[in-house]
Amino acid sequence: MLQEESDLSLMIAQIVQKLKGSNLYSQLERQAWASLQRPEIKLESLKEDIKEFFKISGWEKKLQNAVYSELSVFPLPSHPAAPPEHLKEPLVYMRKAQGSWEKRILKSLNSMCTELSIPLARKRPVGEQKELLNKWNEMGTDEPDLSLFRPVYAPKDFLEVLINLRNPNYENGDSLSFRTHLGLIQVPLKVKDIPELKECFVELGLNTGQLGIDDSTQVPPELFENEHVRIGQKVLAEQDSAAAQQYIRQGSPTALRAELWALILNISSEPEVLLCFSRDTSVLSHFAYNSASPPKSYIRGKLGLEEYAVFYPPNGVIPFHGFSMYVAPLCFLYHEPSKLYQIFREMYVRFFFRLHSISSHPSGIVSLCLLFETLLQTYLPQLFYHLREIGAQPLRISFKWMVRAFSGYLATDQLLLLWDRILGYNSLEILAVLAAAVFAFRAVNLMEVTSLAAAEAVLADLSTLKVMPLLQIFLFATVT
Repeated sequence: MLQEESDLSLMIAQIVQKLKGSNLYSQLERQAWASLQRPEIKLESLKEDIKEFFKISGWEKKLQNAVYSELSVFPLPSHPAAPPEHLKEPLVYMRKAQGSWEKRILKSLNSMCTELSIPLARKRPVGEQKELLNKWNEMGTDEPDLSLFRPVYAPKDFLEVLINLRNPNYENGDSLSFRTHLGLIQVPLKVKDIPELKECFVELGLNTGQLGIDDSTQVPPELFENEHVRIGQKVLAEQDSAAAQQYIRQGSPTALRAELWALILNISSEPEVLLCFSRDTSVLSHFAYNSASPPKSYIRGKLGLEEYAVFYPPNGVIPFHGFSMYVAPLCFLYHEPSKLYQIFREMYVRFFFRLHSISSHPSGIVSLCLLFETLLQTYLPQLFYHLREIGAQPLRISFKWMVRAFSGYLATDQLLLLWDRILGYNSLEILAVLAAAVFAFRAVNLMEVTSLAAAEAVLADLSTLKVMPLLQIFLFATVT
């Protein structure tokens, strides 16, 4: 009990410290000073009166949303005596693997820069700075020739690293349960089975109304949708992030989605000075709970001297082939560049970074791969063994779907319904469940293939799939 109270006190202190450096804190401070001029604020009841003013004026709700937003990305609880690096990743072999992967990426980046005689970082000449400022609003429409540049790495390169990942304590297959896992991922992480997934995703049940389902057995779709829209409008009027997150688990009406996502992600309506993602140093803050570390570059002649080190890229993120697919679907929701960028940045630092970092987190790509393989091997064993025997390990096909959160594979309306659930459950585990559901849906055809190429052909086009029926049938109609 004492330990729980201590953990809670530490969490509160850390969140308070984080909020003190935010724009919201300075706004609350200004509002508090301004409220002292109001006649209803009395000196003898100052604290209570200011709290009441914040409640009536809506600032209390903004503070609640900010705290809820911080809790959404707060690191998983760890032992109080654990070293700081455990907050990033508790397993040593995972940290080492991530470090080795980062060195490999950096080596590839440096090699390309040397080959093309392009410096990693340099200050723009005055002429270029002026030209850039004049064309600021047209950035992206008049790009330089990028044909000589190649992606630093592709998803398949990353998959090979994950396949070779091993826990040295289990090298000889000491764990009986793990010896029976015949997939490509060979690390002993705990992942959910279908009963646990059913409990986790209970709002996706067959008897619960869902947007994206045309034939609900309990309520006519149009009746559910009308009522769901009415509730959604009420949630938006309340401006409560937690309520919006719970609401969106049943899907978001198209007309409300942009506002609901912004509310869940606690995005301000104030326009920001826009930076290219690669130059946005605010992104660096997510490395506090990311197993990865931002790459460093040193001023020429000062190699190894930390005071002359800079992060490069300035945001600490080296993109991979297909990285832009994280932002592409958002262009259907947001027309204002500032809002679009803020949503993308928040989606990245909450979710998408986990898809290309090596970690033991339940929403990390390693756990998602293992969850996908475990679901297939456990609940579709005949299909799993058939594909394995013909050299078509299912993960080699599904990995590219998961690492891009299905962007570019599903029809846009279906992808947005899927991302509703990512936000609603604050988890990426739904990606692995959907990947397994796709294999289940195409099982009959896949049982007839005799090669990896043939299996890939069967699963080449996902654009006609309906996400929600697939998820519901796989989760709630599977015999467990």
